[in-house]
Amino acid sequence: MGLQVLLYWPNIIGYIRIGLVFASWAAYETPAVFVSLYSACIALDGVDGWLARTLGQTSRFGAWLDVVVDNLGRGMLWSLLFEWGWLVSAFEWCVFVCNHNSRGDNWKNSFTTSPQLIQAIMANGFRTPLGMWVVSGLHCLPLWLYGCQWGLLAHWLYVPSWIQAVGTVLLAAGRLLALSVEMWCIWTHIEYLTSDEEPEEKNN
Repeated sequence: MGLQVLLYWPNIIGYIRIGLVFASWAAYETPAVFVSLYSACIALDGVDGWLARTLGQTSRFGAWLDVVVDNLGRGMLWSLLFEWGWLVSAFEWCVFVCNHNSRGDNWKNSFTTSPQLIQAIMANGFRTPLGMWVVSGLHCLPLWLYGCQWGLLAHWLYVPSWIQAVGTVLLAAGRLLALSVEMWCIWTHIEYLTSDEEPEEKNN
């Protein structure tokens, strides 16, 4: 495989997504451009995995790159939306380190011994109604909040305020479900890190 994996088509899509993240960051104060670029980045997140499986181009690097780009995009948006947004980003990066350090590229399939709720969320790689709800909370909540902040939902799409509120609650609930998985990942990684610890021998 070697370095040729860097030029796999799913990974090329990942590089394009990185470009879209930085382009949307530059266009943050131009809502029409920002939403278009950021939405394209989210949409392509569903393409790279499908393409990898279709072309037989799955790889450890691709699994790693996919999550890196996701965290980069959401971290950028959360940090621009709120002063405390960097905390969400920092937490997601912490989960990334925990999963890819101990679970590797098969981290999505390593929840067979977790609580039933966690298993249900992670079932079939998020490709279930519950999983899609969680993924929507992860990806779409910050974009939805951007639309609320900039008046896009009210003035462009004429979304009534009550629908904005319901949408926010539903997406936030999905994000909280994702948080439950993230907390479990961090806790199990702490258990992994401490399971083989031996007390240091005291110097005589």
